[in-house]
Amino acid sequence: MNHPFRSNDNMLARRTFLRRVGLGSVALSSLLDSEAGAATLADVPHHQPRIKRVIHLCMAGGPSHLETFDNKPELARLDGQPMPESLTAGQPIAQLQNRALKVMGPQHPFVRQGKSGLEMTSVFKHMGQLADEMCVIKSMHTEQINHDPAHTFFNTGTAISGRPSMGSWVLYGLGAETQNLPGYIVLTSEGGGQSQPISSRQWHSGFLPSQHQGVQLHATGNPVHYVGNPAGVGPSQQKEIVDAIARIDSHRNEVLDDPEIATRIKTYEMAFRMQASVPELTDMSDESQKTIEMYGCTPGDGSFGSNCLLARRLAERGVRFIQLYHRGWDHHGGVKAGVAKTASLVDQGTTALVQDLKQRGMLDETLIVWGGEFGRTPMAQGSGRDHHIKGFSIWLAGGGVRGGTTYGATDDFGYNAVENKVHVRDFHATMLHMLGIDHHRFTYKFQGLDFKLTGVEKAHVVKDILS
Repeated sequence: MNHPFRSNDNMLARRTFLRRVGLGSVALSSLLDSEAGAATLADVPHHQPRIKRVIHLCMAGGPSHLETFDNKPELARLDGQPMPESLTAGQPIAQLQNRALKVMGPQHPFVRQGKSGLEMTSVFKHMGQLADEMCVIKSMHTEQINHDPAHTFFNTGTAISGRPSMGSWVLYGLGAETQNLPGYIVLTSEGGGQSQPISSRQWHSGFLPSQHQGVQLHATGNPVHYVGNPAGVGPSQQKEIVDAIARIDSHRNEVLDDPEIATRIKTYEMAFRMQASVPELTDMSDESQKTIEMYGCTPGDGSFGSNCLLARRLAERGVRFIQLYHRGWDHHGGVKAGVAKTASLVDQGTTALVQDLKQRGMLDETLIVWGGEFGRTPMAQGSGRDHHIKGFSIWLAGGGVRGGTTYGATDDFGYNAVENKVHVRDFHATMLHMLGIDHHRFTYKFQGLDFKLTGVEKAHVVKDILS
C-alpha cells in the first residue's frame, strides 16, 4: 500500500474522489491540511517582539576567530610549540588528521575599541566604530566540520538536506511587511580567499510552503532575470496574462486543492508587482553621494558594500529576512594576508549598514548577525588554519542586544568553548525570541511529526545578551 506522502497521484485521486462523493467541506479541509502539512503557530507572535527583521551577514568559509574577535595571548606565547594532545586527541579535524599539530599564534594584533573597550583585530579599520553596538559571542559551537553541511546546519538547525531555512521559518511565521518584494532575499559577493560555493538549499523553504523560500537577487546587472516586459508588451497586457494564468490555476485548484497551486498563483502575482518594485529598488539616484561614499562602493558593482546598501533599502521596504553571503574566508593557507584582505572587503560596508540603520531610526527594530559557519583551528596548517567547530565567534547588534559586551569564552588556546557555551540551536532560539516567537511552540506538522527550527534537542534563549 502506498503512503499518501509518497504517491502524489494517489493523494490527488483521493482528493478528487472525496469531492465527488460530497464530503463536508470543513472535514475535507481538515483532511487535506493533514496530508499537505499544517502549522501550529499559536498566535504568533507569542510575546512582544523586540525586532521586526533580521539581516544576516554571513562570512562564508569560516573566519578565524583568532584573527578577528578572540584574543589569545597564551596562543601567541606558545607559537610553534606542539598542541597539547589532551585537547586534540579524538577530536574532529577536517584536513589536519594524522599530522603533527603545532600552535599558531594570532597573526594580527588586537586593539580595544569604543567606550566599552571591546577587543577586535587591528585589520578592521572601520568596524571599531561599532564596538559599543556589538555583542560578541565567543563561545559558539556547531556540529558539522565541512562547509556545505556546516552552512546547512547554521541555516536549518540540522545537516539533513531539505529542511526549511531559518529565514523561511521566520517568513512563514510572521509574513513580510511588503507586498511588492519577496519577504526573504539573498545577495552574494566574493573575494579575499578561497570562495566555497553556496547552495540554494541554504535559503530553501523545505517542507514549508514554497512561497516562503528565499529569493536570490543578482548583485550585478538586472537583479532579477526577465524583470522587464518583452518588446511590445505593456503593463496592462502583462496584467491580463497574469490574471488569465491565475484563473486557470484557480480552476485547477478547485479540483485538486493543492497548496502549491495557490503558491504558484501568488508567485505570478508577486512577479508582476516586482516588475515595478525591483527597478525602483535598484535605482540609487535618490541616494546622496555622502551615503554612497559611506558604504565605499559603486552601487551595483557586485561588492559586499553595494549589497549592504541594497540591504538597507530592502529593510526600508519591509523585507523580513535578508542574507548577505560573502565568500572569501576559507584560509587554509596564508591566513595572515588572507584575513586582512577579506576583512578589507567587508569592513566598511558592514560598518556603514549598522550606522545607516541607526541614523534612520531602524537599528532598534533590526537584528544584525555577523559571522561564519565555524571558526579556524589554533593549530597551523602550513601558513593557514583548518576548519574548527568546538569554539568560534559571531557578533550581534541592533534591537534588544546589549551593545559593547562579550559573552562566553574559549580556553587559552581558542580550542574549546568553555564558558557560557552557545550552540547554533541556542542562537536560533534567541533570534526567534527577539522576533516574538517561542521556539517551543513554533512547529509545523509534516508527515505526522511536529517539526521545529530548534529540533528535538535542548535549546535555550541566551537572555544574558539581551538588554
